[in-house]
Amino acid sequence: MEYHADEELRHLQSRPNVHWDNALHLGTTIRSFRSERVSEFVNHLLRLDLAEARSTLLEVLPHFPVRLTRDLSAAKRWLREQARGTERYGMVVSSQAQRLKPHAIDVRVKVDPVRWFLEDRDDVRSSYYLEDVATEFQVQGLELDWACVVWDGDLRLHQGAWDYYGFKGKRWQRVLAEDRKRYLLNAYRVLLTRARQGMVLVVPEGDSNDPTRAPAMYDPAFRMLAETGVPVLE
Repeated sequence: MEYHADEELRHLQSRPNVHWDNALHLGTTIRSFRSERVSEFVNHLLRLDLAEARSTLLEVLPHFPVRLTRDLSAAKRWLREQARGTERYGMVVSSQAQRLKPHAIDVRVKVDPVRWFLEDRDDVRSSYYLEDVATEFQVQGLELDWACVVWDGDLRLHQGAWDYYGFKGKRWQRVLAEDRKRYLLNAYRVLLTRARQGMVLVVPEGDSNDPTRAPAMYDPAFRMLAETGVPVLE
């Protein structure tokens, strides 16, 4: 089950006014011919089942390029080089990614998703400009040909497990509620499965002089992705 709503569905199934029909379950993604394997890779990755993620990625890479970098400018260059003709590319981030402002990414700026998805390359409001970013709210159920996914300190790797954070006021605060943790993980699942043709992942280096962007927040996730086999952009 791609969005890991098993617990919620079991609770729903127990209600007397709910009729359960397994024939309506969409067991296979139909978004594109590559999507099923990419979704499998992302699910293994977010479960931290890294051996399976590595194995699946080997099957994915020949048909669906994935790259990893710490340099946002390099990621943008790679996207522009990959796209052909009218293929659309854009940058997506978590709605909780509030410490990407030093990279000129501010999730608090409202984006018109219609213009972002539909306007041409010469329109600064379009995804092509790689200035405005879309979050999981704008891209849920929609696709790009090529995507740049920028990671932030809201989802961190610590001692082999995910740690979840929200930014309040001037600091990150750890997320303890299980439903909020599931939501945050699923937000990254949405972001990592929006591309039809390929994607580049950006994990910033952070800044040792900024406690809200300490390198330790980002380094473990970058190392994990590299060790899983995601090729690093030179």
